[in-house]
Amino acid sequence: MSMKKLFCAMAGIVAVASAVADTPLWLRYPAISPDGSTIAFCYQGDIFTVPSSGGAAKRITTNPAYDYMPVWSPDGRSIAFASDRNGNMDVYVVSAEGGVPRAVTVNSVNETPVLFIDNDHILYSASMLPDRKDIQFPSGQFPQLYKIPVTGGRPVMFSSLAMENLSVNPVDGTILYNDKKGYEDTWRKHHRSSITRDIWSCAPDAKSSFKKLTDFAGEDRNPVWAPDGKSYYFLSERDGSFNVYKSSPGKAVERLTRHDRHPVRFLSSSDKGLLCYSYDGELYTLAEGCEPSKVSVSIVSDVVERSVFARNLRSGASDVSVSPSGKEVAFIVHGDVYVTSIEYNTTRRITDTPQQERDVDFSPDGRSLVYAAERGDTWGIYESKLVRDEDKYFTYARVIAETPLVVNEKTSFQPRYSPDGKEVAFLEDRTALRVINLKDKSVRTVLDGKYNYSYSDGDQEYQWSPDSKWFLVRYIGVGGWNNTDIALVKADGSGDITNLTESGYSDSNPRWVLGGKAMIWSSDRAGYRSHGSWGAEDDVYVMFFDGDAWDRFLMSKEDLALVEELEKETKDKENDGKDDAVKKKKEKGDKKDKNKDDEANKKKDLVFDLANRRDRVMRLTGNSSHLGDAWLSVKGDKLYYCAAFESGYDLWEHDLKERSTKIIIKGVGGGTFNIDKDGKKAYLSSGGGIKEIDFDGAKSKDIPFVAESNYRPAEERTYMFNHAWRQVKDKFYDPVIHGIDWEAYHRDYSRFLPHINNNYDFRDMLSEMLGELNGSHTGSRYYGTMAESSPATAVLGAFYDDSYDGDGLCIAEIIARGPLTKADSKIKPGCIIEKINGASIVNNADYAPLLAGKSGKKVVLSVYDPSTGKRFEETVTPITYGAQSTLLYRRWVENNRRKVEELSGGKVGYVHVEGMNSPSFREVYSDLLGRYRNCEAVIVDTRHNGGGWLHDDLATLLSGKEYAQFAPRGQYIGSDPFNKWLKPSCVLICEDNYSNAHGFPWVYKTLGIGKLIGAPVPGTMTAVWWETQIDPSIVFGIPQVGCRDMNGNYLENQELQPDIKVYNTPEMQLSGRDLQLETAVNEMLKLCK
Repeated sequence: MSMKKLFCAMAGIVAVASAVADTPLWLRYPAISPDGSTIAFCYQGDIFTVPSSGGAAKRITTNPAYDYMPVWSPDGRSIAFASDRNGNMDVYVVSAEGGVPRAVTVNSVNETPVLFIDNDHILYSASMLPDRKDIQFPSGQFPQLYKIPVTGGRPVMFSSLAMENLSVNPVDGTILYNDKKGYEDTWRKHHRSSITRDIWSCAPDAKSSFKKLTDFAGEDRNPVWAPDGKSYYFLSERDGSFNVYKSSPGKAVERLTRHDRHPVRFLSSSDKGLLCYSYDGELYTLAEGCEPSKVSVSIVSDVVERSVFARNLRSGASDVSVSPSGKEVAFIVHGDVYVTSIEYNTTRRITDTPQQERDVDFSPDGRSLVYAAERGDTWGIYESKLVRDEDKYFTYARVIAETPLVVNEKTSFQPRYSPDGKEVAFLEDRTALRVINLKDKSVRTVLDGKYNYSYSDGDQEYQWSPDSKWFLVRYIGVGGWNNTDIALVKADGSGDITNLTESGYSDSNPRWVLGGKAMIWSSDRAGYRSHGSWGAEDDVYVMFFDGDAWDRFLMSKEDLALVEELEKETKDKENDGKDDAVKKKKEKGDKKDKNKDDEANKKKDLVFDLANRRDRVMRLTGNSSHLGDAWLSVKGDKLYYCAAFESGYDLWEHDLKERSTKIIIKGVGGGTFNIDKDGKKAYLSSGGGIKEIDFDGAKSKDIPFVAESNYRPAEERTYMFNHAWRQVKDKFYDPVIHGIDWEAYHRDYSRFLPHINNNYDFRDMLSEMLGELNGSHTGSRYYGTMAESSPATAVLGAFYDDSYDGDGLCIAEIIARGPLTKADSKIKPGCIIEKINGASIVNNADYAPLLAGKSGKKVVLSVYDPSTGKRFEETVTPITYGAQSTLLYRRWVENNRRKVEELSGGKVGYVHVEGMNSPSFREVYSDLLGRYRNCEAVIVDTRHNGGGWLHDDLATLLSGKEYAQFAPRGQYIGSDPFNKWLKPSCVLICEDNYSNAHGFPWVYKTLGIGKLIGAPVPGTMTAVWWETQIDPSIVFGIPQVGCRDMNGNYLENQELQPDIKVYNTPEMQLSGRDLQLETAVNEMLKLCK
């Protein structure tokens, strides 16, 4: 469901007059009518029209869904547009005067209109199924164009090419379009690389006469023909920001507009050449030879978005903290702090803001809460307290007072009370560990921020010692980002740091156990490691700081029982002697009696024997796994840990004395343990809920809550906007942010916020601002819940014969491993599927509704085989479009593999690296050292790889140099190194290589392993963090970790050139010829013996 739908679907909407109705901003997707009199555009998720001379806008659509991308029919009577009324984007048509729109498309994939071919037919874009001859990489990045009647019906493929912004020549029908070479955020600006769009022309049938018209290194897009059919207009960044240009035969390209700060978007033209576009959120027209004219738009409308929605939230909990009494749990839901009673489920809201709070922690006395909040300009630390002495619990307190604890220009979060309750530790600027004294408010630095790096907020780990004098921290030191350690840090600010683990592996999640005499932590030193890329399974280890405790820990169950019995007898004798003295003391009314609890609970200062710590380390888990959290029992005899071996996290118990391991709770979740005061229970957030785990009882229970929440959508969007802007300022890989005025862009884009009432527009606006960075891995995403989506359309895994004109579907090719490939199936190419579950497939009628909601369900196909004249039925199980996409990828790889084998006579092998990850590496490794062991060379295809982290693994695999042979009694049986490719190789690259798929070819070329063949690769070798927002449907990216070469140059925006530059033309692509692949084969044959 779109956010706009959610807002409008709630009952009791009260319309309020708009304060900004007369000066609307963020007018997008303008399209001028054929006669030039009217402009259709999108505003706040509805379609409006306005006279091109300006005036009052008329609302054409009023649905709560998001409507956009209006397209005029040639006669100006109809407007096509895209709408998510059924959960996905479908194409609709409505009268230009308004009325009830009718759906044109019914498939569950996203479909958006491109243009009217004539008054009766629409071209639209959708990623469904490419032409079977098309050698383009099968991906949603490359949608096809389809033709469909305005009344609906069966779509017919118009072109298998990814063509955007088509314009049809009014004289001869020649098509103008801009290409799409692969992935990059649509709204990125100022970049110059091979991925940027170019303007092309082709024959009216979009199958021949392709000609590239522009070759600017940056963006050229959105072409429209001039009325004479000889010249055309387009948008380009060739002089800085996007502006309108004109290209005429025999003349230099002419710049028509001079907007100098923001991009011109959405160019369209009337039949007589009146141009229309949007700039800086407003509409403009342009008659050639004149200056641009701003279109004055007035919208008189009520606001349909309430300022506040009252909601009761029963899930979404995070950051759990249990009170010392064990009767309350504090947690975060949708950015607010709550406390709920464990026994009675009564929930109390502590904060009520549109901003975000997180990292809540109970004080040791249970009368205070500390948490971080991002208010004003940055994150700060706040404390809420019970004011009245008679109030014992936050859940029922009459008065709760909040005060700022650490609020300044620095980013401060992740607070934790010291066990003695006298201080609060927190992180400043994400990595510096600092402590504030609650009495005198003095602040000291415990660990300098230079010793850690924060990739994602909240990824730092530290824990107070029981005596409040020390910290355990995860620690990178200098250069240890990929091999973190655990360090012991003195809390007094002296800078005393001891690296406890120094393992060279990844150590994390340190916890004090056994009263501070030992720690447990997670490490991947013994676990199953990814064959390539990152990641490994973990184990729990223990390290003892006390020799006596270590000796006790090692005792057998029998020896420990004897020692405990002796200790009990000794303690009983001591207590008998003290009873009388205590009794007399009470009778005298000792004035110090009121402090007896504090004295009894006072923690002794810890003493560490660190010299021999390596001798007191033990692996506690018997089997490595994907670990959640872990806890060692108070006695030290049992380890409890969450582990996922197959699916989901279970709670395991490892009895260290019995040496037995078992699951005690299934499906508990993998959240962080918040241990109660007695060390016998844990509380954690799991799947958005809160669980209580009783270790001794081997049971868990859900703690339900009802969190009363005030949802303020407009204020929340403002907060997310400011948050994203600040995150870039704090975390962008280049500290000078590519030299741009980031403060000014905040001012420029924030003014659109009052005019945005949905997450589609908010996503685009945020992406436009982030696009100013000229960085890869950025932009915003909106992932709607799709809660009211129509049933997803299933597919049968086949290509159909488009030339067949009759009822049913004529099969041209069955996709391997698809639904139609059962061993006993009689279905084959040439067969005609006549019915699905008894419903006839009628010629020209869309059959998609017959497969709606059928994925994974059995359907009966009625099939006719013309070769035998027989009819039969088969039961098959349709699949999703996603599953079919996987099958299409395998088909693409196998076709390339067969082509290389054919062209090379079996001398050259072929592998495609799907992603820069371990599964892909294993495929490549297996093929190189197995299937192609006896080949003389190999082609490593990385085209259209989206990245990951595999550059060094692949380069190492391909860089083998034979230095010895194994030869018992003269028989050659192998070479050393035996785990590397020892023969020639080359790497195929293209414009759509991204991120680490830029990094690997760069490493390959830098190390001189072999040649790069194909098209240049954009410079995108930068590590990103995609951050989910307080509204989890909104995500945005920040390129954070830049990679530099040994000369200090960042690889970001440094285009990588191939050794042999080769392009596949559109004609080649559509006919099935891959010139890049052919060139690679020829180069490898030159190196074969």
